[in-house]
Amino acid sequence: MEEHSSLSLLHDGVPLLGFALIFVLIFRRLGLGATLGFLVAGAVVGPQVLGLVGDAESKLGIAELGIALLLFLVGLELSPSRLWRMRRDIFGLGLMQVTLCGLAVTGIIWAAAESTLAAALALGLPLALSSTAQVLPLLQSQGRLRTPLGERAFAILLFQDLSIVPLITIVAAMSRNPADMNGPPGWLLGVYTILAIVGLILAGRYILRPAFRLIGNLGEREMFVFAGLFTVIASAAIMEALGLSAALGAFIAGVMLADSPYRHELEADVEPFRAILLGLFFLAVGMTLDLNAIADRPLFVAGMALALIATKTALIMGLGRLFGMQWRAAFALGVLLSQGGEFGFVLFAQAQGAMLITGEAASVFGAIVTLSMATTPFLMMATKKLRAEPERSADGMEGPQHEGANAVVVGYGRFGQTVAQMLIGQGVPVTIIDTDVEMIETAGSFGMKVYYGDGTRPDILRLAGAAEAELLLFCQDGDKLDTEALESIHHAFPKATVFVRAFDRRSVMKMKGAPIAGAVRELLESAIVMARRAMDSIGVAEQEIDKTEAEYRRRDYERLKIQKETGDIYAARTSMFSQAGQAAAAQADLDAK
Repeated sequence: MEEHSSLSLLHDGVPLLGFALIFVLIFRRLGLGATLGFLVAGAVVGPQVLGLVGDAESKLGIAELGIALLLFLVGLELSPSRLWRMRRDIFGLGLMQVTLCGLAVTGIIWAAAESTLAAALALGLPLALSSTAQVLPLLQSQGRLRTPLGERAFAILLFQDLSIVPLITIVAAMSRNPADMNGPPGWLLGVYTILAIVGLILAGRYILRPAFRLIGNLGEREMFVFAGLFTVIASAAIMEALGLSAALGAFIAGVMLADSPYRHELEADVEPFRAILLGLFFLAVGMTLDLNAIADRPLFVAGMALALIATKTALIMGLGRLFGMQWRAAFALGVLLSQGGEFGFVLFAQAQGAMLITGEAASVFGAIVTLSMATTPFLMMATKKLRAEPERSADGMEGPQHEGANAVVVGYGRFGQTVAQMLIGQGVPVTIIDTDVEMIETAGSFGMKVYYGDGTRPDILRLAGAAEAELLLFCQDGDKLDTEALESIHHAFPKATVFVRAFDRRSVMKMKGAPIAGAVRELLESAIVMARRAMDSIGVAEQEIDKTEAEYRRRDYERLKIQKETGDIYAARTSMFSQAGQAAAAQADLDAK
């Protein structure tokens, strides 16, 4: 039996992964996003087209862990300080968008589909959500994530992610499933929810953080992966055991670690599992789509997709204007968020399990979400001229002002502290990363926020904002970086200017040809300062001190240049100031006399 199960898993895995790879690459190339690629791949390999893979329900159950991991990562993004800073857009604009769009689409479905109010709500409210997986990469690729438009879109998407848990609760409250109806009453579920959240927060502060601190001190990266997955699964399992949403448990687990120094490391370690399982989830959804039901009602699918896009565009544009946006920017925001989102599939599955909608309705509205997602890139291209701001005359306009670059500082030891504090003193926003747990805690007592993580890894750097940063400053101890590593970092973040703290001459030689703006040997300048003060204390004239320093720097530069070219640490050693060299020079002077 076990052997048959293993063979079945291998048999299903080959076509699933193969078709997913092909379709995701094609859809990415067309600018349509990976989510659509997974859905189409699942439909093609599923029982209604090629029939290569079956048993979609069991795969859907496994893949739902990907939803839990996604909500965990959403929670990790929600530190209290960030929520407070964006509170107006998140809880004002975001709340109004979800509420108005959800109710408007519910009304359209109730009128057009002649369904019950509960079914219309179960279908309409999820359609208020947009596709985070599609919108954020689109903004990032255009370099607009940090613009006012990008920040407004991010705030709305953030509230939409937060609203998933209440929407799941609404669906559960309307459930017609006897298994759900025999559960505890709503007020008791509310008490369970509050107690579970409080318990998870206390566990995070008094159990998880000390555990992650211990793992950080051990330096075992694999243990971070285990600990991160355990945190998500255990939190989700506790909630599910209480009859609550497993997704809520994963979300709370993320929030309770959002302000910890281990956030970036956890994001980087959990992200690959999230990506794989979420991809499997959309493959399974594609396999479960009832293509016959869609083929029977093509006009309804197309019409509802058009109504969804038009309704959301108009309402979001109106809300944008209400919140002070110019009409072009508000229109761009409406078009950008006009599609249905990936969480629609999650909520449709919940509604089907609650016996609010049929499997046929879930397939039809899943197709509506898919079609609306496919239109977004084309709508953005078609409305480009309309959304573009008209050119203005430069006469009388103030020139651009320097606002300070974003910087990521890797390493907050004695070297990195000076670099980071000087940048902060100039008003440059700085993100700091280090792996020394004790130093991170000490820095926190001085009011400095340092995140835990290996800053030489591109995935950690990306999570720390390196894709938008203008400066990458590697200030860590030791000799970790070479040309190959720096080329990889430059390839991942080509816009950033890179500076590296070098341990010694050998470190600089290892970085020969690396795409960096400069390498600074950690003790060179301080040693020169000490030598100058020593000479001054014994009465050497300042002019002679300057002359000696200049000559030393010239010799050192020439020597290092030859060493990097030859790869030989002993190259040009005769150019050093040395006792033997000085004795030879003195003898030459005597001979000349």
